[in-house]
Amino acid sequence: MNTRREFLIKSSLVSAGAFLIPDLLRAKEPGQIYGVQLYSFRDAMAKDAKGTLAKIASLGIKEIETAKSQKGHYYGLSPLEMKAVCEALGMKLKSGHVHLDANFDKTIEEAVASGQEYLICSSMPSKDQTVDNYKKVADEFNKAGEACNKAGVKFGYHNHEYEFESENGTVLYDVLMDNTQPDLVHMELDLGWVIIAEKDPLDYFEKYPGRFPLWHLKDMDMKKKESTELGKGGLDIRSMMKHKELSGVEHIFIEQEEYASTPFESMEYNMNYLKKYK
Repeated sequence: MNTRREFLIKSSLVSAGAFLIPDLLRAKEPGQIYGVQLYSFRDAMAKDAKGTLAKIASLGIKEIETAKSQKGHYYGLSPLEMKAVCEALGMKLKSGHVHLDANFDKTIEEAVASGQEYLICSSMPSKDQTVDNYKKVADEFNKAGEACNKAGVKFGYHNHEYEFESENGTVLYDVLMDNTQPDLVHMELDLGWVIIAEKDPLDYFEKYPGRFPLWHLKDMDMKKKESTELGKGGLDIRSMMKHKELSGVEHIFIEQEEYASTPFESMEYNMNYLKKYK
């Protein structure tokens, strides 16, 4: 005969299981979470930020990376408004492209208010294509990373193709990699610009494993040297996906700057294309 004590123990275990089972199921859910760089929707965001974010969420996008606009870092919204709108739509504001300039302290304050994890310098603050300049910029990046770290934000850098030019046989991007502190400067590798520069992202994953917590997943028309829908260009997406762990990627932001039709139709195509990698 079961005693009352045994009954209560069994009941408590069943109740605990009711809470644990959903967590176990969530932990086993397959699939990569994809974000988007909002520059892909720059015109629409300038006209109607909230409405555009709602349309983006409907595509299955889960993470957002902002880009500086004529209306500021958050398209006319305050940092808190941007955070709230994204959360209400089931998305998370994770990152933002900014400039490393005289207003950088204010930029950090905004990022803290928005709750975002990363501040990404979107281009070289000085375009002098020399090893000495890249060493100087690397030092600036380390200092910016330290300032961000103190505020609880992570600093990073996003490449284009010109960083892969060489001076006397030394690739300038490698100078950045070799002279920045990995714990202070987090690299966002734009895969599309890497292949336009006639380099292989996989070579960088192997040379600097774990150094690329963010990607811009961008396919490129190699003849036009402009972005295109995923799978239509020169990026070996299958190989990139197989080596995510080696790269250290945690956040994948899709970016497309040119379109076959409209930004939303192109992004819908991209999201459907990526279903094979879930």
